[in-house]
Amino acid sequence: MATTTTTTTVRSSSFSRNMSTSAGSSVSSSTPGIKLGPGSTAFVSSGIPDLDKLLGGGYLLGSIVMVMEDAEAPHHLLLLRNFMAQGVIHRQPLLFASPADEPRAFLGTLPAPVATSKEERQRLTRSDHNEQEQGLRIAWQYKKYFGEQQASDAHNKDVEQEFSHNFDLRKSIERRMLNAPNIDCISIQKFANLAPLRKHCSSFLSKLSGNGVGLAGRIAIQSLCAPQCGFSDWDMVSFVRSLRAMLLSSKAVAMITFPSSILLPSFSKRWQHLADTLLSVRAIPDEDKDLAKLLTGYQEMVGLLHVHKVAQINSQVPVILETSTFSLKLHRRRFLALERLNQAPVEGSSGTSYGTAGPCSGSLKGSSIDF
Repeated sequence: MATTTTTTTVRSSSFSRNMSTSAGSSVSSSTPGIKLGPGSTAFVSSGIPDLDKLLGGGYLLGSIVMVMEDAEAPHHLLLLRNFMAQGVIHRQPLLFASPADEPRAFLGTLPAPVATSKEERQRLTRSDHNEQEQGLRIAWQYKKYFGEQQASDAHNKDVEQEFSHNFDLRKSIERRMLNAPNIDCISIQKFANLAPLRKHCSSFLSKLSGNGVGLAGRIAIQSLCAPQCGFSDWDMVSFVRSLRAMLLSSKAVAMITFPSSILLPSFSKRWQHLADTLLSVRAIPDEDKDLAKLLTGYQEMVGLLHVHKVAQINSQVPVILETSTFSLKLHRRRFLALERLNQAPVEGSSGTSYGTAGPCSGSLKGSSIDF
């Protein structure tokens, strides 16, 4: 007797991601460095807690993040270093590509995390209060430094379990953590085209799908269209397209920084459309007196961060933020913080206040104006 088997084909809309192969479906809330969001979404931290809150949880797993560099200052490296350092702390696989001759040397500039246990937060609050009351003292600085070292060692386990950290830009991450076997660095300066880099990324992502433990990976590419590389515009656009396609069904996030000022306007627009999350940074001149009068907290600002696009899946409705430009500050001269721009009060303003204003009707004595 012959049996007939009926198969049902499930068709999915072209406007939504197939969640059976989505990156969020293969990870859990217990996975280190992963935060689950609504609709089977998963996030990894950007390394800046304020930016994670702004983006709705962090960088979306399976997406590509692009940062437009500023031609005046390398502020994009602040975002890149925190992104890479956060992955190292969570022991996530990392692939770093750079036009430098020795890209592994860049790992030595990654910042160290600040312990954020309850006792450490109380100690930092007390030390910050003493600094404001008594001023800086050399002996106290040495004591503070050794105290932080002991607290960091004592609460190392607590630090590793947190999703997002504050990173101390004055300290470098421990060298032993940079010697992990899952950290790979390559130089793209000597490549004739981007085919070798595409092969490295494909191999890196294939290892993530076969690790069996759900670890999320990070790809960091610095200055992809740097002049010393000499890649053609179409080759770079093709590479970004293929990388984005590979990331859709992977457990990884890629961050690419590029100097948009050296690209043709048409190609710069193509790059921006290919990004799932698009950011740009701009330096603030040191002696901009007009801007100092306009903004509050100008002395603490190191730059401006503009959010052009926020990644989303299963939706064609873009995320509209209340404000898209934020001030990039060094909180306590240690770690990065984002704040909304606040306008400084106008000095020397004249005129009558609303509370003491006269009536708006009737004729004014000695005036030809009659309301």
